Amino acid sequence: MPSRTADRAGVATPDAGTERAADPSVPPPAHRGPSFWRRLRRDQVLVLFAVPGVALVLLFQYVPLLGNVIAFQDYQPFLGIGDSPWVGWDNFAIIVSGDPAFLAALRNTLLLTALQVLLVFPAPIALALLLNSLASETLKRIVQNVLYLPHFLSWVIVVALFQQMLGGSGLLNAFLRSHDMATLEIIGNPDVFHLLLTWQVIWKDTGWATILFLAALSTVSPQLYEAASVDGAGRMRQMWHITLPALRGIVILLFILRLGDSLTVGFEQILLQQDAVGRAVSEVLDTYVYNNGILGGAWGTSAAVGLVKGVVGVVLVLAANKVAHIFGEEGVYRS
Repeated sequence: MPSRTADRAGVATPDAGTERAADPSVPPPAHRGPSFWRRLRRDQVLVLFAVPGVALVLLFQYVPLLGNVIAFQDYQPFLGIGDSPWVGWDNFAIIVSGDPAFLAALRNTLLLTALQVLLVFPAPIALALLLNSLASETLKRIVQNVLYLPHFLSWVIVVALFQQMLGGSGLLNAFLRSHDMATLEIIGNPDVFHLLLTWQVIWKDTGWATILFLAALSTVSPQLYEAASVDGAGRMRQMWHITLPALRGIVILLFILRLGDSLTVGFEQILLQQDAVGRAVSEVLDTYVYNNGILGGAWGTSAAVGLVKGVVGVVLVLAANKVAHIFGEEGVYRS
């Protein structure tokens, strides 16, 4: 029986503990968990396993950020950071002064970013939906393994393969010549260079990018599809009301991360093909930093461009994450 206490009038009343248990609206008393040091001793083995990874991240990701100080210097490698003269914001003047080379690099970067958001980002989603529709699990695994392979090829090999297939002496033009047909100029054609880059990214990375979407689809209960089929929903309605909502969270998360990396559009891929089409259509911010900083010696200006690019990426991530919170999604992190 619940414990009761007598008030001054002699009427028994429930005590505080019983009243809290009887009223579900009253929150239970907060129980403090173990202290930080106690949890650290408890999980010391896991912490030791994590130390090498954390050290690598700090050493190669965060420590190099200190080098951004050369964006405010007239940096000379033989003088070093300590002895190079400070110039303040002078290196950032190129961003607002309308330098033609910088504006061309910015224009090409934004164009490639738009193409990749419109064409590259939805490609793995569509491929995951197609693979998920395969009835045979064996066939699905075989197709997945084949589609994963291009991801493990370096850009040197990928560019060489495209040149062998679509170049002036490639298989496609050899076939056209053998049938007395006009050849196509694809490799080295500035008019289709941006589309060529986009198609190379799709061919190389789409299969690998489907892993996360297929993992999200694997959590969907088959009973939902069975219930929808009993209710008369066809494949399209099942995809619209069951499959796509299951992918919404991961799609928003990856889209936010893609925005943060939006101004990075493939340094190695473009650099390998830049001589074939010229800098006018192939120069992007990353190659601009390389060509003007490493090769041209304008270290401070190139560092300023790279620093601004990173800050813009952070702002895009924060803004997109805030919009996701407004629409009820978790985004990258919770505010």
